[in-house]
Amino acid sequence: MRATRARNINSNKKDLSSEHRKELLGALKARFEKNMNRHKGIEWAKVQAKLEANAEKLWSLNEMERTGGEPDVVGHDKRTGEYIFYDCSAESPKGRRSICYDREALESRKERKPEDSAIDMAAAMGVELLTEEQYRELQKIGNFDTKTSSWVKTPSDIRKLGGALFCDRRYDAVFVYHNGAESYYAARAFRGSLRV
Repeated sequence: MRATRARNINSNKKDLSSEHRKELLGALKARFEKNMNRHKGIEWAKVQAKLEANAEKLWSLNEMERTGGEPDVVGHDKRTGEYIFYDCSAESPKGRRSICYDREALESRKERKPEDSAIDMAAAMGVELLTEEQYRELQKIGNFDTKTSSWVKTPSDIRKLGGALFCDRRYDAVFVYHNGAESYYAARAFRGSLRV
């Protein structure tokens, strides 16, 4: 996987090869057309034009895709003209599981440290963790995380006390819970958002 990824990125720039760009745009278009309920009134041609004009955002979408997020358009900010993408995989993205909440939590673990943290991974990908509000918005367009859970952006007052928030869907309802920020589970990742 890493070798493939390295081939598709030109030098250290966050840019994809033209072949990979075409492949990614094809996958995004197919998902967009298959899930029109997520973005009523939005035209793919306009989304694609924005993506083609912004190589770095396209690279971030590729990172979302590569780690199992299945990104899709969920809205359009008329004020800024930006299209909003969220990870729309049925379950929390497989390529981002078994991670704690942030760097501080990762460093606080004395043993059995996870490989990464949600905040660091999101920053490296160029995306933001969904907030609790955004997570609830996502759940209005489908049923997500019925077997898994996702870290969400945690308010600083909770984080200062050592906690972090995560959400899931059970019993046809969305729940928000807390854990120690240093905890990590095989069924928990995070969902990202990206504005293009």
